[in-house]
Amino acid sequence: MALSISAVVLFGILTGFLLRNRAVGIGAATAIFLFGFFVASTGAQKTIYSLCQAIASTLTHLTT
Repeated sequence: MALSISAVVLFGILTGFLLRNRAVGIGAATAIFLFGFFVASTGAQKTIYSLCQAIASTLTHLTT
C-alpha cells in the first residue's frame, strides 16, 4: 500500500514539475493521465504492479 501511495505522489510531483517548466503541455499531461487511468483497469495492471514491487524490493536490498 505504501508503495502505491508513494508512486502516486512521485509521479504527481514529476507531472507538476514538467508542466511548470513547460516540458509538456496541458493536453499531453491529460492524455498521459487518462492513459494511466485506463491501463490500471485492464489486465496489464497486475503485471505492472508486480514489476513495480520487484523494482522496489531490489532497490531496498541494494541499500541494505
